[in-house]
Amino acid sequence: MSSCIAFIGGGNMASAIIGGLRRAGHAAGDLLVVEPFEAQRERLASDFGLRPLAEADESLTRARAVVWAVKPQLFQEAAAPVAPHVGGALQLSVMAGLRSDAIARATGATRVVRGMPNTPALIGQGITGLHASAAVTAEDRALVAQLLEPTGRTVWVDAEAELDTVTALSGSGPAYFFFLVEHMVAAACALGLDEAKARELALATCGGAAALALQSQDSPTVLREKVTSKGGTTHAAISSLQADGVGDAIERAVKAAHRRAGELGDEFGRA
Repeated sequence: MSSCIAFIGGGNMASAIIGGLRRAGHAAGDLLVVEPFEAQRERLASDFGLRPLAEADESLTRARAVVWAVKPQLFQEAAAPVAPHVGGALQLSVMAGLRSDAIARATGATRVVRGMPNTPALIGQGITGLHASAAVTAEDRALVAQLLEPTGRTVWVDAEAELDTVTALSGSGPAYFFFLVEHMVAAACALGLDEAKARELALATCGGAAALALQSQDSPTVLREKVTSKGGTTHAAISSLQADGVGDAIERAVKAAHRRAGELGDEFGRA
């Protein structure tokens, strides 16, 4: 069986997967990338020793799997020249919103896995939610796990609709975290702390808290309560957040992202 993997789009997420495959010993000649932008092709060549294609050609027939890593609004345009060559391959999409049936229609394939990664994948600390169409085999699932292993953890969901929730939670989630840190640092600076020190303290605190939560049997609520002594500084901060409705605002934000993920599927999934 061919070991060739094709990537349609050579941006950050594709590069994260490609980098992991190259580090694992995958030959550059078995990694095909279709990337229309010259600067990006040059970067892929320099970083990974690849020879990316400016447009699709019959060499894609070698692909055992095709990784779709283009913006969802560009998918239909990108798929048209690719489809004649890849109908028999496993299709792995990392595009937000686009549903399996739209991918199957556009490519002529029956085996489709949808994935929703996040940007920490770039340093091997990501998490990807995955859903497999009915025709996907156990061998296909194993191949997807192998492809994504260098990017971090994976979680399979049973219902494709759950991927919109995954998108809203972990796909968009790093931005919520950066937004929080941004304002923690701004507050510290306003109180007179040097910006570099504020940033270091905020990031180390958040990273350490996440590591603690991952290792703990306690829920996030219990962990929060353990550091919130009544009448103390943390209590004052949490009370202020609650009075301002920050918890409700976060829930509304995640629901807004979920709604937009569904809209993307509706907008760009048409044949």
